Amino acid sequence: MTVQLGKIGLIAGGGDLPARLVDAAKASGRAVFVVALEGHCDAPETLGVPYDVIRLGAASKILRQLKAQGCVDVVLAGTVRRPSFASIRPDLRAAKILARIGLKSLGDDGLLRIIGQELERDGFRLIGAHEIMQDLVTPEGVLGAVAPDDQAWADTRRGLEIARLLGEADVGQGCIVQQGLVLAVEAIEGTDEMIRRSAGYARPGRGGVLVKTSKPQQDKRLDLPAIGVTTVEQAQLAGLSGIALQAGATLIIDRQAVIAYANQCGMFIVGVALPSGTGHDK
Repeated sequence: MTVQLGKIGLIAGGGDLPARLVDAAKASGRAVFVVALEGHCDAPETLGVPYDVIRLGAASKILRQLKAQGCVDVVLAGTVRRPSFASIRPDLRAAKILARIGLKSLGDDGLLRIIGQELERDGFRLIGAHEIMQDLVTPEGVLGAVAPDDQAWADTRRGLEIARLLGEADVGQGCIVQQGLVLAVEAIEGTDEMIRRSAGYARPGRGGVLVKTSKPQQDKRLDLPAIGVTTVEQAQLAGLSGIALQAGATLIIDRQAVIAYANQCGMFIVGVALPSGTGHDK
């Protein structure tokens, strides 16, 4: 999809992705305004573009600022820890959004979809991070100098099955499998915490595989799973043998650095294309 020129409104959480998106947008000649989510976005003053720090529950202010700044497209990027209702302190607009899905879906794919719908209802065009930085998207195949062995491929296939079930239930986007055993599944804690937790259950022998996929029902403009150098660092500390990512539906932040570090650690990074239907082949 070709993104038309226009000012970008970036609703930013934590991590490196917002800064990289700002740099990519500026390099392409597009102006950017950042809504830095309070308590989530790190050091918005370093992004080099106009910004406003707004709490997550102030939906009316977020939309009002995006309009006032002349934003045409809106992208959501960065880590947002799943909040409690009390910490959100929703304004009237946010309360109406939450009421549409119920508190049980707070912070999951259902909530993101409704946030996207609200943005579009107010006239914004919702776009994905990968539409600004196409080189983020995981390609198919072995990406570094290390390739998975037969056991790793078997663990990858098992992980894809588990990840699909997690995604269908709108729980998480990944798991860790070692020698056919599921050591951990991703839920509210996020990928890095899942990796750290898995280390306590590791078996002797060949290390496990981190598998990351998007949810089957996922809107690719919202919350595509991503890894970065920190993910590889955590995987190495946990003794994993490699990382398998769904090709075309996951993101690698700073791909060259990720691959270089994985090579240094003797770990593989592989993009796996999923066939249509429910089966998974390598």
